[in-house]
Amino acid sequence: MYKGLDQINSPKDLKKLSRKDLPKVCEDIRRYMVECCAVNPGHLGSSLGAVEIIVGLHYVYDTPEDKIVFDVGHQAYAHKILTGRREAFRGNRKAGGISGFPRRDESPYDAFGAGHSSTSISAALGFAEAARLSGQTYKSVALIGDGALTGGLAWEGLNNAGASNADILVILNDNDFSIDKPIGGLHDYLLKVTTSSAYNRLKRRVWTSLGESKFRAWVQRWVISTKSNIVRSSGGDLFEALGFRYFGPIDGNDIDQVTTTLSKLRNLKGPRILHCITKKGAGYAPAEADPTVWHAPGKFDPLTGQRQKKVYDAARYQDVFGKTLVELAKLDGKVVGITPAMASGCGMTQFQQAFPERFFDVGIEEEHAVTFSAALAAGGLKPFCNIYSSFSQRAYDQIIHDVALQKLPVTLCLDRAGLVGEDGATHQGAFDLAAFRSIPNCTVAAPRNELELRSMMHSALSAKEGPYIIRYPRGTGEGVQWEDVPVEPVEPGRGVCLAKGKGLAILALGPVANRAFEAAERHRIDYWVGPSVYDMRFLKPIDTSILEEIANNHHAVLTIEDGALKGGLYSAVCEFFAPRDNAPIIRGLGIPDKFITHDTQAAQRESCCLSTEEIFDIVRDMMKK
Repeated sequence: MYKGLDQINSPKDLKKLSRKDLPKVCEDIRRYMVECCAVNPGHLGSSLGAVEIIVGLHYVYDTPEDKIVFDVGHQAYAHKILTGRREAFRGNRKAGGISGFPRRDESPYDAFGAGHSSTSISAALGFAEAARLSGQTYKSVALIGDGALTGGLAWEGLNNAGASNADILVILNDNDFSIDKPIGGLHDYLLKVTTSSAYNRLKRRVWTSLGESKFRAWVQRWVISTKSNIVRSSGGDLFEALGFRYFGPIDGNDIDQVTTTLSKLRNLKGPRILHCITKKGAGYAPAEADPTVWHAPGKFDPLTGQRQKKVYDAARYQDVFGKTLVELAKLDGKVVGITPAMASGCGMTQFQQAFPERFFDVGIEEEHAVTFSAALAAGGLKPFCNIYSSFSQRAYDQIIHDVALQKLPVTLCLDRAGLVGEDGATHQGAFDLAAFRSIPNCTVAAPRNELELRSMMHSALSAKEGPYIIRYPRGTGEGVQWEDVPVEPVEPGRGVCLAKGKGLAILALGPVANRAFEAAERHRIDYWVGPSVYDMRFLKPIDTSILEEIANNHHAVLTIEDGALKGGLYSAVCEFFAPRDNAPIIRGLGIPDKFITHDTQAAQRESCCLSTEEIFDIVRDMMKK
């Protein structure tokens, strides 16, 4: 079925082929990706669109000696298939299988790890300078998408690289025509001329022969001005202004054009940028027709493109957030919504449709999203800024400097908090509790279920200062009734007792409080006595009245949180009891001091002892003692 592809176990095998064989290789890779992702879901659309670029890179460059740095990693599936992981790709994102993103410890061909966006240019520049300083001759290439190019870090890298003389090639995979379109004959002519080795040799000779004379400076200005005017017509003036030599746009889904261009660019020096126009989902009609859905489509029929509909037992937290935000906006005309390019993922599309003038998608710019929200608050509005938990790490300074320091009432809703599943270590929302607990003026809330999320969002609306942080997990809630019910205010720093017991007190934060309650009830049924269970609801301010009550009535404490054990609820409770003579025995459950790799959410929670069964076993042991 894949006779050609089955013979490619490394880029060396790819190089043995003639260029006329490459279109068939690209076709086979696409069919193989579709076949695998149909039964084992992943990020499909972006990878389909980048096939020719990746085949061309491995055909022209000498990997792994030459370094290809991917941005985010959504585009990297063809790269993995070509670099000895073809069969392993069938287990992509599964436990014990390969990661959905490039990882240095997975393959020597993965030059630099990637999970979050906009890192590739800075990393590729680092490789280029490392090669120069160590006297090596390997090449450095960054492959970045037009979406990731909106990130501030990408522009920091461009600014630094353009001012250097580094031997770096940046490939812009523009799959949305967001910069410009090819301009036909003139575009083709400019591409041929500017990539010509003869042209570049002549240019260097002219530059050298002119020496340092005033005449040279005049010629340089004339050449640069003339070329800039020409390049402007093809969309490259911005990159030229930053110090890059701009080439393209080319058809990034034309393998012959890609390999021809890369072959010429490889031997040029200095910072260069190649603009490739591609089609997201290229080669698979359903993905081309709806690139948003087919970014990560779930399971589907590879022949028809019919996607398997997911049936949820309860509302997803992201949908609760989205509907509640619409509800709040109807109550208060000052409510605005901000997202860094994750409107559909976080559930804000319904707000966008209902209140388009109060909706702001700022692109992949988490830092900007937070500072922008801070100024909206300073201007008298009530911003609800939704960022995935792991992505909020990128805006840590802005949360401190621009929101907390100024006590501005910004509500930060952190979606995908805790363990996220198949996306793995780069995306786990493990660190938000520990990171934000130390920030002054900060409220950190974790709802136990859908109704609590809605209630906390209503309560945040009346907050006078911030940040007011509400974190909740990926996936469905507990199935409680949350719509069309009266909203009860949730006072910051006030927990609730879910069960009264003896000996042991369980202090839980977030939906894991439900698992703690289930384990306690099972123990009560099996052994006629059970522990007390408290839903703390807030990490900061923490409910000290509950802690005082425990100190007087319980001998042991078990804290449970779906965040990093170090620095979160466990640490807060230990700090409270540390100076006391009557301190109980304290044990904590949470995400241990290591990065959690890709697996199902259920398996990850079990490995961290956050499932009902695991909690029950620990409760039983502690109650015995």
